[in-house]
Amino acid sequence: MSSSKDKKDVKIAISGKSGCGNTTVSRMVADALNLRFINFTFRNLAQEKGLSFNEVLALASADDAWDREVDTRQTEMAREEGGCTLGSRLAIWMLPEADLKVFLTARPETRAKRIQGREGNSLEYVAEFTDSRDRQDHDRYLRIYNINNDEYSFADIVIDTDDISPAEIAKIIISEVEKKFSG
Repeated sequence: MSSSKDKKDVKIAISGKSGCGNTTVSRMVADALNLRFINFTFRNLAQEKGLSFNEVLALASADDAWDREVDTRQTEMAREEGGCTLGSRLAIWMLPEADLKVFLTARPETRAKRIQGREGNSLEYVAEFTDSRDRQDHDRYLRIYNINNDEYSFADIVIDTDDISPAEIAKIIISEVEKKFSG
């Protein structure tokens, strides 16, 4: 990223599997840096179409158009003029021109506990559902885009979120943006 670029025009892509904190952290970073927050997901699409989240997941497993619609819409929003923070499972792959690419990780148990806290259900159910969804997502991303979402070594920063708060994660990302724009 060139130091001549204005910080208000920075584009940050933050990815991670469900429960890693990408939505929460992306929103915090966007707010702190006064950037647009973009996080258009299957949940948003379900709401728009008057369907349940599980119905959209089932439809997406049989029809790639659902993934393509979500991914196209969010990347089009991110490519609009001005800075943004794009938080999504595939943000770092779908927005290759991002000034900063961040991948968040967490152990499966940590992710399941976070999702359970957000959505309810038993921990066992959430852990099984999350594991199944991870496999389905991985297979779909490979099939549709030839993206292996377990290969993120090209990210500028990889942050293990197991033992740090969203605020601390956001602070790390903001610090990195500040470093890239100093000088």
